[in-house]
Amino acid sequence: MKNADLRKLSDEELAQEIADTKRELFDLRFKKATRQLETGFHQFKHNRRKLAQLMTLETERKTANAAKEA
Repeated sequence: MKNADLRKLSDEELAQEIADTKRELFDLRFKKATRQLETGFHQFKHNRRKLAQLMTLETERKTANAAKEA
């Protein structure tokens, strides 16, 4: 997903996307540990980057909401 698409997500959808990405990373680590993952190691990089983008967006929203309430 592009960053512009991620910004259009609601807070609930964003939280769900973060949970899904964390689960994908867990599954990749599990497959690597059990030697079921022979190719596709680039998926680690892509998922970590996606997770960082999602969590940054979540933090930005929380900071913006806190500033509005104060």
